[in-house]
Amino acid sequence: MSPETLSTPVAEVAKTPDRAHSRARAARKRKVIVTAARVLLLVAVLGLWEALSRAEVIDPFNFSMPSKIWDQMWTWITHGTALGSLGEQIWYTLYEALIGWGFGVVAGVVLGIALGRIPFLADVLGPYIKVLNSLPRIVLAPIFVIWFGLGPMSKIASAVVLVFFPVFFNAFQGAREVDRNLVANARILGASDRRVTFQVVIPSATSWIFTSLHVSFGFALIGAIVGEYIGATNGIGLLVAQSQGTFNAAGVYAAMVILAAVALVAEGLLTFAERRIFRWKPADSGD
Repeated sequence: MSPETLSTPVAEVAKTPDRAHSRARAARKRKVIVTAARVLLLVAVLGLWEALSRAEVIDPFNFSMPSKIWDQMWTWITHGTALGSLGEQIWYTLYEALIGWGFGVVAGVVLGIALGRIPFLADVLGPYIKVLNSLPRIVLAPIFVIWFGLGPMSKIASAVVLVFFPVFFNAFQGAREVDRNLVANARILGASDRRVTFQVVIPSATSWIFTSLHVSFGFALIGAIVGEYIGATNGIGLLVAQSQGTFNAAGVYAAMVILAAVALVAEGLLTFAERRIFRWKPADSGD
């Protein structure tokens, strides 16, 4: 055996840390470039909006401008709103959205797994769920206000019906997509239906369920906001309704910015929890 042959594996091992370091450096560089591009895009859009509004190319009364939106937000932050402090309004909406989201997620997961595991139940309830899913669920918000009044229950109900269906269909599909070999092996080892469900099916469907959680929290916020817009005593949706009633376009946009910030924070928390739970999954290079 020649010396060159003996030295080849050592050289390859020496190159491996360098390659890993290069990939990590390239990933960090890409992340910086993507973040800078996002910031530049936002600045460009806001700057163009401000310039067109000040030049009255677009109507500043209807479209407002970023500087006025910021002034409105700052006024709410420092002096509060006509309904009370801004923090109270955010918490009121967030409370309704979180409670509705929780109930909707639990109901969607339980029923989705149940129908995914029990074909007879899926055959019986499937058509009814499809019919209910085809209904425009936003129009149920006024009905909930009639049923439950102006309190938080009507907003929670709106959030529940919006959250339930995306979670249900993902949980149902996740239960149906479980590797049949895993189920068969568990049964060979003597696992009961209950243990198969809790130790094989639900863990396998978790990634499907988490995918729906990212979308469903936004739906929960929409349900709470629509309910507040129709009729409420507090909340960001009521701020939007009041701003619209007084032709305060800056107030409408300011409320939208606040909601976007709340949704982004919730999305960040869900992403963090997902990465902690699915640490075994390879990182997405597209982040």
